[in-house]
Amino acid sequence: MSVSKTAPHYFVPGPSMWPMAGGISMLVTMLGASGWVNSASWAPAVCLAGIVAMLVVLYFWFGDAIKESESGQYGHNIDSSFRWSMSWFIFSEVMFFAAFFGALFYARAISMPWLADLDHKVLWPDFAGQWGNTGPAGVVDAFNTMGPFPIPTINTALLLLSGVTLTISHHALRAGHRRNTAVWLFATILLGAVFMGFQVYEYMHAYQELNLKMTSGIYGSTFFMLTGFHGFHVTLGAIMLSVILYRVLRGHFTADNHFGFEGAAWYWHFVDVVWLGLYVVVYWL
Repeated sequence: MSVSKTAPHYFVPGPSMWPMAGGISMLVTMLGASGWVNSASWAPAVCLAGIVAMLVVLYFWFGDAIKESESGQYGHNIDSSFRWSMSWFIFSEVMFFAAFFGALFYARAISMPWLADLDHKVLWPDFAGQWGNTGPAGVVDAFNTMGPFPIPTINTALLLLSGVTLTISHHALRAGHRRNTAVWLFATILLGAVFMGFQVYEYMHAYQELNLKMTSGIYGSTFFMLTGFHGFHVTLGAIMLSVILYRVLRGHFTADNHFGFEGAAWYWHFVDVVWLGLYVVVYWL
């Protein structure tokens, strides 16, 4: 986003079809997803159609915002509103992951000791209550837990390095060096892609060699829930940075006005911080 000195006090966009189109595409996506988990034959195609429709909506909707910005219609009030909006969005993401970390804490620190205490020894005399078990009823197939070496630790290094390259890119942009900005931003995207490649390999290893699946009790469900949603956010962050890279190459940002870059960078650093918590809680403890 660029701030223009000649912009109106507050820009009010004209009527747009994209909010309604976005809502309809999300409704179609969720209808398809709900049918998919219930094994409806029509559901996968409906869900994928909703996702494609949402991507099309976002492409044109954000394209309109970029055109408005580049035409000089955004002033300081719009800049402030974008910053507040991105801040609240990231706060909502913090709460999103806090709920999942809370579920993991409850299952691990409260439910497990409770199921293994003296009052329940009559029902499950052999249940020890250690984390990573097959449950007190023994209905879960045996599996091995996931340790921090080597892939999770490599991925931690990759994300930390990506935070460094993104910061270097930001400093290059503030110094007016477009080429260096693009090079370091591309390096950040590449590191994110390598991270996702390792995570796919980790999932294959978990399913094929450790017998660790979504159905592997509370351990399996919380493991894939946390790492899977984080991987999804890394993918979204890489897409956002790819759009920003395209805009950098087009010369949309200046050293003083580049909140589009900053907003994507905030999101990427948030993803980095979440991974550090996840790496410690999921893989080490």
